[in-house]
Amino acid sequence: MEDTIYTKGIYTATIGVRPTDDGQFQGVVSLVRDDGEDGEPKLYEVAATSLSEDEALEEARALAHRILGEIEL
Repeated sequence: MEDTIYTKGIYTATIGVRPTDDGQFQGVVSLVRDDGEDGEPKLYEVAATSLSEDEALEEARALAHRILGEIEL
C-alpha cells in the first residue's frame, strides 16, 4: 500500500496502519515540518482500534485532517 500524504504549508502528514497484538489495526499519522526546524517526526495514534485495515486507514485520514486543520500558519 502506498503512503498517503497531506500537506499544509510547511507541514506534511503521512498516514498509515499498523497491526495490534489482538489482531486488529490502528491508524497512525506521522507529522513533520519541511523547513528543517523539527528534525524528528511526531507520531499520532488513533485512539480506537479497527477490525480492518481500511477502517483504520479512514480513521488515520480523519486524524490527519484534524491535525492539519488545527495548525495555524
